Amino acid sequence: MATIVAEHIGRLFISLQQIRQVPRMLAEAAPSMPATLRDTDVPTHLRDRYITSGYRQLHQNWRYYLLSLFQRHNETLNVWTHLVALLIILAKCCDLAENVDFVNDRHAWPLMILLISSVTYTAFSVIAHLLGSKSEFCHFIFYYLDYIGVAQYQYGSAVSHFYYAIDANMHSLVKGIFMPTAATFSLLSFVGCCVGKYHSLHSCKRKVGHVAPSALAYAWDISPVVWRFIFWSEASDDPSLIYHFGQVAFFLSAAAFYTFPVVEKCFPGRCNFFGQSHQVFHIFLSCTTLCQIHASFLDYTGRREVYLNLHESGDSAFYAQLFAGTILACVITGAIILRKVNHMLVKHKCM
Repeated sequence: MATIVAEHIGRLFISLQQIRQVPRMLAEAAPSMPATLRDTDVPTHLRDRYITSGYRQLHQNWRYYLLSLFQRHNETLNVWTHLVALLIILAKCCDLAENVDFVNDRHAWPLMILLISSVTYTAFSVIAHLLGSKSEFCHFIFYYLDYIGVAQYQYGSAVSHFYYAIDANMHSLVKGIFMPTAATFSLLSFVGCCVGKYHSLHSCKRKVGHVAPSALAYAWDISPVVWRFIFWSEASDDPSLIYHFGQVAFFLSAAAFYTFPVVEKCFPGRCNFFGQSHQVFHIFLSCTTLCQIHASFLDYTGRREVYLNLHESGDSAFYAQLFAGTILACVITGAIILRKVNHMLVKHKCM
């Protein structure tokens, strides 16, 4: 009996020893992060205005940047704001997939393009903010990927608005030019963001390159919704309009925080982790997307008689092909600009 008791006590002691090793094993699996750097210790291209510290070290292994998802630095909340949004959008996609036949109903393809572009831009944003500190060249690569996400989301917004939200009178005016123009503006927006990033040494050029083409694209993409607002009759019962109002309000708020980093400018050095305007921008943009998806779904279900009369059966397939073509054009253009970026970085290292 005593032998059995002693054996159980021995096993318990071994189990306790193993349990005591768990914290050490976890620490080895997710090691503490090396000290972050001040803005003066990182290349100019990687700095953000008024963010003075919390920059991750360059040229670490990929595991370091992946595990930084759970560490405190100046990009932590930029990653998490869009990561949470990505999960919510994915859940919304699963919910819509149960109610919409995306395979057999070609009129649902514009809604599918919006969903794909929404998932893509949030995912690319997460990747850029999480991995963009690997090196200067990786920073450009991942942020150019982010800009591809932005461009194809602009196209997704345009096609959903044009297909479901447009009024018959406006459709007759822009029928042949709306989507090709939207694709062109998406590409111009991508180029503007890339060139603005290329000139990141000059914050004024960078901001103009980002904002001006994107503002032009948004004005065109949202025009069918604005037309609906102008000619909206209070007597009409249109549940999607409240969500369209919401997406416009959220987007304008997001644009304001993106263009004018007022929070960190008023409190320089105090928003290195929490309170950055870019974090607020992410939150408002995510709300914009969710309102937009729901508004487009309501238009898809509630305005079917309208868009069936406006669009031919092959239109949705053409818009899907134009979507793919726009992405391909952005990829090719980005690769060309990245070659110039690489030459610039090599030249700076040699100086």
